[in-house]
Amino acid sequence: MKIPFVEPVICLSVFALTLNSPLTTQYVYRRIWEETGNYSIALESNTSECAKNKSSPIFAFQEEVQKKVSLFNLEMDISGLIPGLVSTFVFLSHSDHGGRKFPLILSSVGALANSAWLCLLSYFALPIHLLIASTFIGALFGNYTTFLGASFAYIVDQCKEKKQRTIRIAIIDFLFGVVSGLTGLSSGYFIRGLGFVWSFLIVTVALFVNLIYILLFLEDSMKESSSQNISVSWTETFKNLFHRTYMLFKNASGEQRSLCCLLLFTMITYFFVTIGVSPIFVLYELDSPLCWDEVLIGYGSALGSVTFFSSFLGIWLFSYCMEDIHMAFIGTFTTMVGMVMTAFARTTLMMFLVRLPFLFTVMPLSVLRSMISKVVHSTDQGTMFACLAFLETLGGITAVSTFNGIYSATVAWCKGFVFLLSAVLLLIPAISLCVIKYVSRNAGSYVLLIQEESSEDTSDR
Repeated sequence: MKIPFVEPVICLSVFALTLNSPLTTQYVYRRIWEETGNYSIALESNTSECAKNKSSPIFAFQEEVQKKVSLFNLEMDISGLIPGLVSTFVFLSHSDHGGRKFPLILSSVGALANSAWLCLLSYFALPIHLLIASTFIGALFGNYTTFLGASFAYIVDQCKEKKQRTIRIAIIDFLFGVVSGLTGLSSGYFIRGLGFVWSFLIVTVALFVNLIYILLFLEDSMKESSSQNISVSWTETFKNLFHRTYMLFKNASGEQRSLCCLLLFTMITYFFVTIGVSPIFVLYELDSPLCWDEVLIGYGSALGSVTFFSSFLGIWLFSYCMEDIHMAFIGTFTTMVGMVMTAFARTTLMMFLVRLPFLFTVMPLSVLRSMISKVVHSTDQGTMFACLAFLETLGGITAVSTFNGIYSATVAWCKGFVFLLSAVLLLIPAISLCVIKYVSRNAGSYVLLIQEESSEDTSDR
């Protein structure tokens, strides 16, 4: 019997990703620490090896380790850039004809292979640079953006009514926040109690169960995918997707085209900054003067995951008293405040308090997606969000690589520089929002017309 629910798949995947990310970062940090010098890190704690006194010989050593780790992360991100972009574009576009299970299966296989390789790497203490090769190979099967894109497309295929679709997506946002929060909270105890090998093994088992569910139990949301798949080739799929994207902007009016481009630009610039700086938090917390251990990093990760749930609550509450664009302003400016506070955080209490301004970090992304859907005709929604998914993949991988490089270059003389730079860069989407507010006033009548036409098309169907 097939099950038409993709929620268990998303929960297991979020658990694996949330646990695997801090595990990999801390494993790489420990390996590079031990290979760089004669110092070793005890598994129970790393605070004894983190020097807060600048005159200590370990202080200069840990600065060198920070540089090497951020550069290593940069190499990993670059190795997965091109294959991740190509696979995401190909698999998601082909899923319109080949079914949504196709990218779900391939991306799950890639994640499972990468996790299993991490188990072997940590158990046999193989050369750490082999992790770069596994990242490249795993990206050929798709990345997490591929998986999430296919999952949300699966839900859209099932939900015929807009209200039902909104409820299902809201449930996903809630589950995402709960699962990632609980997993982040316990990640430090996994490392301390089980070690890296067994922790990576747990991730591998979760991904294996996930793959079995997709293969044997998950119902395909597209009933006629097999016949369509025979008649549509890969070349035709590419041509059709590029043609639809080109025609989307060509047939739009000047006001609609301007508003669409502005919304896309605002969303991608905001996404670039927030996604790019997020992996730096773990390195920043491991270094002096914070010198966090794996348990504190787990607490910080759990608090960071709360932003998914708090942003959802913020949208739900603010939608009764303000426009979408004002909610985007609130999320952008509170995130800027959080970045500045992080740059000057020198105590554990301050680093925990930093999470408060980040409560609405996800809110601008959700709001901007909603605003984009309102200026695009219902028949062009799929094309627009395929374009958006491609830009998110490109922007995300490029951002992580860029910010890792910046942190490596500046950690010796100003650890918090990358966060101050992020706060300054967030001025770009903030200014863009001001322009959007001005343009949307002139394009308001056209947006209303689009919405009326879309509702008429929906009722006709």
